[in-house]
Amino acid sequence: MSRIETPRPIRGTQDMIGETQARFAHVMGAFEQVRRLYGFQRVEVPVFEATAVFARSLGETTDVVSKEMYTFPDRGGDSLTLRPEFTAGIARAYLTEGWQQFAPLKIAAAGPVFRYERPQKGRYRQFHQIDAEIVGAAEPAADIELLVFADQLLHELGIADGVTLQLNTLGDAETREAWRAALVDHFEAHRAELSEDSVERLTRNPLRILDSKDSRDRPAADSAPDIDAFLTSEAADFFAKVTQGLDAAGVRWTRNARLVRGLDYYRHTAFEFVTDRLGAQGTVLAGGRYDGLIEALGGPETPGVGWAAGIERLAMLIEAPQPETPVAHLIPMGEAAEKAATGLLADLRRAGIAADMGFRGNMKKRMQRANASGAAFAVIIGEDELARGEAAVKNLANGEQHMVAIGKVAGLLAH
Repeated sequence: MSRIETPRPIRGTQDMIGETQARFAHVMGAFEQVRRLYGFQRVEVPVFEATAVFARSLGETTDVVSKEMYTFPDRGGDSLTLRPEFTAGIARAYLTEGWQQFAPLKIAAAGPVFRYERPQKGRYRQFHQIDAEIVGAAEPAADIELLVFADQLLHELGIADGVTLQLNTLGDAETREAWRAALVDHFEAHRAELSEDSVERLTRNPLRILDSKDSRDRPAADSAPDIDAFLTSEAADFFAKVTQGLDAAGVRWTRNARLVRGLDYYRHTAFEFVTDRLGAQGTVLAGGRYDGLIEALGGPETPGVGWAAGIERLAMLIEAPQPETPVAHLIPMGEAAEKAATGLLADLRRAGIAADMGFRGNMKKRMQRANASGAAFAVIIGEDELARGEAAVKNLANGEQHMVAIGKVAGLLAH
C-alpha cells in the first residue's frame, strides 16, 4: 500500500499556536480595547469582492492590482478578488448598505487580507490587518483622532518608543494638480537617469518616484520640488490644524516631505508609523485621507480618512505575553471521583474560574500535568475525600494543602 503524502501548507501562509498565537491575540486585544475607548464601531465586510471594487479603488495600474491580487472567476463567470486591504470594501459597503445615514461614521475592522508577494520577515500572502476609518468627516479633527488612536494603540502594545510617526500633506486637489505637473517636468528632465520602473511611473503615477527605493532614482527624487511651494492657503491651514492637534494631544511626529500616496483620490494628510526593528520594510501602521475614493467607486463626493496595520508585524515587536494558565487543575482518582470532579469542573468554569482536568493518567502523571499547566492550585479528589464530601486543595507554589468541602471549592478559589 503506497504511503499518502501529507499536504504542505501554501507558501506565504502560517499556522499559529503557542507564543505566535498569543502575540497575535494580544495585538487584537489591545486594538479592541483602544477602539472601544475611542468609540469606533466594529464592522465586518466580505473577504472577497467584485474585482472592480479593488481595481477602481487601488488604481488599475498599481502593483497591487497588476501583480499582487488573488483574482479568479466564479462559476457564474464573474471576476472576484480576495481583499488585499479593507478600505475599498468598507467604501463599497458605505454606498450599498446605506451607511451614509450614520455619517460621520467611525468604524474599525480586522481580519485576513491577501497579496501575492514574496514572503519575507513579517510579510505573508495571507496576513491579517487591523483597520480604522472615519467616513463622512472633512475636518482635520478626524485625522487627529485617528492618529491619536494609532499612537495610543502603539503605547498600549509597549512599542511606541521604537516607532516614529512620519507625517506629510498631499494638499487639496488644486495643490496636487500643480505639484504633479511640476514633478512631471522635473522627472522628464531627468528621464535618462531614472530606473525602468520610474520611467513607467512617470506617465501614470509620478508621485511614486519620490519614494522609490532604487538607487538610480534617488538623485532625481531628492532634488524634486517639495509640495510646500504649491500648497494653497486652505491646504496649508488644514495641515497646520492637524499638526497643532497632534501637539495638543502629546503625539510626537516628524515631517517627511517625501511621503506620498500615488493615487489621485488621496488628499491632505498622509502618514506612516515607522520602526528600524523590522529591517528595510519598517512601516508598522500607515494611512491617510482619501476624500476622492467613494466618488471613484461611483458614489457622491465623500471625505474619508483611515489607517491599517499588519497584525503579524506588530506582534513581532511586542514582548512575549504571559502564557494563559488555569487557576485550578483537578485530579480525580477513581471512577466515582472523576464523576464528582466533572461536576466541580463545570461549577468552577461557570463561576468564571479557569480550570482544567486531564483525561487520563495515574496520580503521579496527573500531578506532573498540573504542575506543567502553570495552575495555582491542584484540587485532588480521591475515594476517601469523596466519601467525606471533600477535596484536597493544594497550593502548587508553596505546597500547602487544605481539606475543603467540594461545594465550597469555587468560593475559596474565587478569592
